[in-house]
Amino acid sequence: MTVSKTAAGDAPKPSRPARKEPAEVSAENVPLQLGELSELLGYSLKRAQLKIFEDFLRCVAPLQLTPAQFSVLLLLDRNPGRNQTEIASTLGILRPNFVAMLDGLESRELCIRIRSTNDRRSHILMLTDKGRAVLARAKKLVATKHEARLNELLGPSKRAALLEMLGKIAREL
Repeated sequence: MTVSKTAAGDAPKPSRPARKEPAEVSAENVPLQLGELSELLGYSLKRAQLKIFEDFLRCVAPLQLTPAQFSVLLLLDRNPGRNQTEIASTLGILRPNFVAMLDGLESRELCIRIRSTNDRRSHILMLTDKGRAVLARAKKLVATKHEARLNELLGPSKRAALLEMLGKIAREL
């Protein structure tokens, strides 16, 4: 008995067993398991920092300031006439990033750069009147909203202890 090629081609092919995919778990029902991440101090600090920055940005949204810009304005208010290298170094901001940030603050007329009379390669930084006014508003928003929320969350003694521990890490590590 012979089977024609067309008839053989029309014959149903044996079915392969269906490939089993891993059961898909809905992200809404079961959170990811963090494993060792939950025990790593650096990971926990970063997660906390992100939440704190989000809250800060919400609180000062009308002023359009980042935490880094706010820090620069605070330092300039307390240290008028210091050079940009000192400010960037104190805040741990890389020079190219700091220059770009200063460009933005200057374009908003919040600070000015003045060429140093002692070192023509260096610039000293000063807050403008507008910069002082924006900083005053930002300080009020930060104190009454952002820091107040953190104080409520932690309580005074835990807040003080956390500041002390973070300071120790920053100084000694």
